[in-house]
This record gives sequence, C-alpha cells and structure tokens, in this order.
Amino acid sequence: MRFIPITEQIRTHVSTEEAAFYLCKKPQTMRSWGCASNKSIPPIKPIKIGNKLLWSVKEIKKLLNIE
Repeated sequence: MRFIPITEQIRTHVSTEEAAFYLCKKPQTMRSWGCASNKSIPPIKPIKIGNKLLWSVKEIKKLLNIE
C-alpha cells in the first residue's frame, strides 16, 4: 500500500494502517495502543468512529518531531 508523506497529509486523522506506516509500527501495535488500559499509557490515543480507530495527524507529527 502506498501512503502520501506525513508532511503532505492534509487530513486531520488517518487510518490505523497509515498511522502504523508513519510511526514504523505494525497495525496491531497501533490497535493495542487504542485498547491500552490506564496502567500502560500509549504515546498517542485514537478516536473511535464506529469500529474504526482514527489517529491524529498532529499527534503523529509531534511524535516524529515534525511540528
């Protein structure tokens, strides 16, 4: 799958697969972050719409020290 560079991303949120690509993680890692308990706080939290997790582009850029 091909994704546009995070620096060119105009959407506010991206899919789990895109977030995993940008952060060099596996999609399953991202999903586990989405289900993390209060004991293990993930670096970023998604929003859930229906059964999909969406990840903030702003937070991804912050983790990557882009913004």
